[in-house]
Order: sequence, then C-alpha cells, then structure tokens
Amino acid sequence: EVQKLSQQLEEKNGEIQQMINQPPYEKEREILRLQKTLAEKEKAQATSDVLCRSLTDETHQLQRKLASTAEMCQHLAKCLEEKQRKEKGNSDDQIPRERSNQVFLQLLHNETSLQALICNLQEENRMLKQKVAHV
Repeated sequence: EVQKLSQQLEEKNGEIQQMINQPPYEKEREILRLQKTLAEKEKAQATSDVLCRSLTDETHQLQRKLASTAEMCQHLAKCLEEKQRKEKGNSDDQIPRERSNQVFLQLLHNETSLQALICNLQEENRMLKQKVAHV
C-alpha cells in the first residue's frame, strides 16, 4: 500500500514538474481549460440545487395536499356514516350503503395514489441529492 501511494506521489510530482517545464502559453491554456471545467461544474451544481429545491417544495406541497385529502376523506366517511344511520332508521335499504362504500373506496384509492406519488417524488429527490453530492 505504501509502495502504491509512493508511486502515485511520484507520478503526481512528475505531472507537476511537467507543468512547470511547459511554456507559459501552454500553462495558460491549461489554466483556461481548468477554469472552464470549474465553471461548467459550478453551473451544473447550481442547476442541481435549483432542481432539488423545486422537488423539495413540490414534495412538501404534495404532503400538505395528501394531509388535506386524508382529512377530507375522514370528514366524508363521517358524513356517510351519519347518512347511513339516518337511512337505516328510515329504511333497511342496502343500495345507499353500497354506494357510500364505493365512494369511500374511491377516496381511499385516490389517497393511496397520492401516497405512491409522494413516495416516488421522495425517491427521486433522494437520488438527485445523491447525484448532487457525487458532483
């Protein structure tokens, strides 16, 4: 391991000596190339930061929307229960109960879809953050 590191150090020293021995115009060209590369990486980092912030904001917005939808589902479920109690008192008809169950199942499906969407966005956000860290 020490020999390997020593060899790498010698290689880097050789590269440094080679750059020192280069004519000034080649040094300037290398500096310009490195500055251009740095500018591109900074631009990519800024773009990535903006995308991450945007995804984070969208994730929070979807979480609030999901909470609101869940609250609405609970409210509708309570309303359906009250309606069923009233209808049960008036009649033992099964059709309204089946209809309310269908509505409730549809609302539950919508909530599940939103949760899946949030999970997907959170995963995408996590992957973008990993890419940003890698860059």
